[in-house]
Amino acid sequence: MKALKVLFAAFVLVALASCSSITPLAATSNPLGTKCGEVSYPVFLSCIAFNGDASIQTAAKKAGITRISHIDVKKTSILGIYGTYTVYVWGE
Repeated sequence: MKALKVLFAAFVLVALASCSSITPLAATSNPLGTKCGEVSYPVFLSCIAFNGDASIQTAAKKAGITRISHIDVKKTSILGIYGTYTVYVWGE
């Protein structure tokens, strides 16, 4: 019985674990800026997105960026069931 409880606890910990990765998307010759615009939207089953606008233009507009220096993308997933897609835009 104790082994079953330990196995169940291990399963719960793995189920709650999440994977996250940040990757560069693009860069320009503009100098590194201090402003950062961030936009994200939720993703279900790793392919269904609802109610999200994670465009570069929206992120830049939110932060008041007119000259983009670089763009990063962060993808987070919890067992492929739920996740987020976030775009970071850096510039001045």
